[in-house]
Amino acid sequence: MAKVKKIFLCANCGAESAKWIGKCPACGEWNTYREEVLVKETTQEEKRRSWVGKSSDGRSSPRPVLLEAIVAGNTQRILTPDQELNRVLGGGIVPGSLVLIGGQPGIGKSTLMLQLALSVRVKVLYVSGEESEEQIKMRADRIADKAADCYILTETNTTKILTQAQQLSPDIVVIDSIQTLVSPHIESTPGSISQVRECAGELQRFAKETNIPVFIIGHITKDGSIAGPKLLEHIVDAVLQFEGDQHYTYRVLRTLKNRFGSTDELGIYEMQSNGLREVSNPSELLISQKDEDLSGSAIAATMEGLRPMLIEAQALVSKAVYGTPQRSSTGFDLRRLSMLLAVLEKRGGLLFGQNDVFLNIAGGLRVVDPAIDLAIVSALISSLEDIAIPDKCCFAGEVGLSGEIRAVNRIEQRIQEADRLGFRQIFISKYNTKGLDFSRYQIQVKPVGKIEELYQDLFQ
Repeated sequence: MAKVKKIFLCANCGAESAKWIGKCPACGEWNTYREEVLVKETTQEEKRRSWVGKSSDGRSSPRPVLLEAIVAGNTQRILTPDQELNRVLGGGIVPGSLVLIGGQPGIGKSTLMLQLALSVRVKVLYVSGEESEEQIKMRADRIADKAADCYILTETNTTKILTQAQQLSPDIVVIDSIQTLVSPHIESTPGSISQVRECAGELQRFAKETNIPVFIIGHITKDGSIAGPKLLEHIVDAVLQFEGDQHYTYRVLRTLKNRFGSTDELGIYEMQSNGLREVSNPSELLISQKDEDLSGSAIAATMEGLRPMLIEAQALVSKAVYGTPQRSSTGFDLRRLSMLLAVLEKRGGLLFGQNDVFLNIAGGLRVVDPAIDLAIVSALISSLEDIAIPDKCCFAGEVGLSGEIRAVNRIEQRIQEADRLGFRQIFISKYNTKGLDFSRYQIQVKPVGKIEELYQDLFQ
């Protein structure tokens, strides 16, 4: 017989405790411990698992291998038609890997995985615990004209799922989602901390023993009461974060963890009626097309991961009507905006204290690159003076507290991207000019050292 055991788990970090604790000693959060009922399996129950057998190479258990005898570099990745996903994963899907895709509900995680299952030229098992077969069929007909070698399984029991997967022997397994799975060896509700951890552990063992890559979809709630993908980061091989605003069409797939590649890559998609479309050149889409020059708009040469791209920063400065000036920012850190306004008042002599300031990053993206500071400062000054910035002009530089323009990384890639898109001028820090060959570019590179120099070149 199985032994019933009750423990307390932290909903934030997954730490265990034999009794309830008010403050978690691991992460420091308060009132996060939840009671979970566990069932410890006996040896006879473990033998009844149909999916736990011999591994793919015929060995019942792994044996110690001399490090010098291991041959590395022979892993053949599975390339998908989605070039954005290939880039984020580091060059394709690694056999036997466990990949977690997290994001808010309705952001497009299921659509992305169903597109992968319908487009890749290998056998795929798509397991859904949230939708019926008819619902998946309707969505598949909207996304693709014809279905590939894709099998649908609507089941939540992990033993039944892994049994069917072992019999079918697919090349890729997709689980939608981890919060709906139930392990028969755990006496707790679906989505609880113990269930999520146990199901992820079973999927990890299945992936490593059969050498079949498994994609897991995980939900993140706003209040964080349900155990989300953060609990699984130490189990899986790669963690992908699907970000974006539901009211905007653009989605960003970021890499938070990757054991097989870089964590600096990201993919950009556009949500359409027939699914997600890859955005190979995001710069042309994120820059608005306008017929006349308007004040308060500046183009920034930023880096998203290792990809250079140009985005538009829009600023509006107007007289404060209600006495207390308002500060509003969309897609940019509000505290960073307050710092830039203080620098402009102290070092530049520009008065923003009696004005409302509104800032927006076009396209719905959130930018944390410090090189966007120079473009935001230019947009703020342009709106305050009501003078439009010259067309085909962009910026790349960080603004310091003393008003100096600081150097940024990967400046050559930023200049090349602006040059490729036909821009005529780019303002950079004079400390970034060391070792640069300006004759290589058709664009005019204008180095500046302080905000005063930028003001004189643009607005005087």
